[in-house]
Amino acid sequence: MHEARDPAEADASTDVFATALSRHELSKYRMPEDHSPADVVYAVIHNELLLDGNAAQNLATFCTTWSEDEVHRLMNECLDKNMIDKDEYPQTAEIESRCVNILANLWNAPTTATAGNAMGCSTTGSSEAAMLGGLALKWRWRERRRAAGKPTDRPNLVCGPVQICWDKFARYFDVELRQVPLEPGATGLRAHQLKDHVDENTIGVVAILGVTFTCDYEPVQEIAAELDRIQADHGWDIPIHVDAASGGFIAPFLHPDVVWDFRLERVASINTSGHKYGLAPLGVGWAVWRSADLLPDDLVFRVNYLGGDIPTFALNFSRPGGEIVAQYYNFLRLGHGGYRAVQQACAETAQAFAREIAAMGPFTLLYDGDGALPAVSYTLTDPDTCGFSLYDLSDQLRMRGWQVPSYPLPADREDTVIQRVLIRHGIGRDEIGLLADDMRRSLHRLTHGAPADADRAGFHH
Repeated sequence: MHEARDPAEADASTDVFATALSRHELSKYRMPEDHSPADVVYAVIHNELLLDGNAAQNLATFCTTWSEDEVHRLMNECLDKNMIDKDEYPQTAEIESRCVNILANLWNAPTTATAGNAMGCSTTGSSEAAMLGGLALKWRWRERRRAAGKPTDRPNLVCGPVQICWDKFARYFDVELRQVPLEPGATGLRAHQLKDHVDENTIGVVAILGVTFTCDYEPVQEIAAELDRIQADHGWDIPIHVDAASGGFIAPFLHPDVVWDFRLERVASINTSGHKYGLAPLGVGWAVWRSADLLPDDLVFRVNYLGGDIPTFALNFSRPGGEIVAQYYNFLRLGHGGYRAVQQACAETAQAFAREIAAMGPFTLLYDGDGALPAVSYTLTDPDTCGFSLYDLSDQLRMRGWQVPSYPLPADREDTVIQRVLIRHGIGRDEIGLLADDMRRSLHRLTHGAPADADRAGFHH
């Protein structure tokens, strides 16, 4: 016979929030003494994570926040695959190689004349990929200087307003970072500024295809032409690395006539984020070189303890293969036409939002979503007299869950505070219309102290 159980005890065992674990604060600084049921641990952690912001309302991030169910399934199937172990997981390695070649072809690399021999690698994101590109620039500059019998102790890298990863690269790898100040009215580095900042110790110039602060493209073709003139005058052969973290997956589909990639001989390498406008889940970036000789052999290590003779060039070692597989899924799933349709929809939504911003009154548009990234950036037309700051507006929007960043522009325009709204895959016209409605209500509160009755009623629907 089965022993009778107390009904209260039986009920507690079937209800997550009546278990011992859920009746106490979770262990935060030391491991618990004993195990707990899997479903209970899942439930309590799941509930804690509800305190995070809603990723779909995070308009500050460039990163993908929406994926198809098939991507989730593939990621789950690859959970146990260490992509660095190419001997054990040769098909994942093959898929990584296919992705590199697809990107090299997309960016007009000359090596794609022979299928399959593009030079590049996956990374954890565009920051790591950028650092690999920077390392290759430094190594090649050092080789040239040594061959000429010149000192190699003062390398510098020239750029405009760049993402923090380039500051990290410069500090970690002992390179002087020469950041060119923004000119009045400019949204990035301008070619004519280079002559005052480059010299014989410049390992390269970083051009940004989608400036983090303003979302505009820097004029890579003009920068290359200016470096041609500088070489003719001084003999300095300075390569370009294009940080296409976002624009690398936008320009080929929306702006094919913009010449920024390997069509320019001076472009030595390109990095991008697969997990941004490449539409893959978080955790994958790509670095691609124009040709194999631009990646020095000294930077490639060979590992034999995983079961084969495996070449590797990365700052990280072990990492999952799922993001790479998901990237390949998107390439096959969408193709040129699908990527074009997705990015065009994002661009049209950004431009519609720019029109809303322009009509609200207190703002001046800096970038309207047309010609570069699907995004909008703007500032207050008269911040000294409008009675509130963009930081105040950000706080008001956060009350409705929207994460809209406010920040100062880089030097020499740090006195200008702007807001930026990024439109990504999964953010549609309806959602951005709701944001515009909330902005109008927020502006009314900031200027009148309280919402109008009609606006107040709107919050209840």
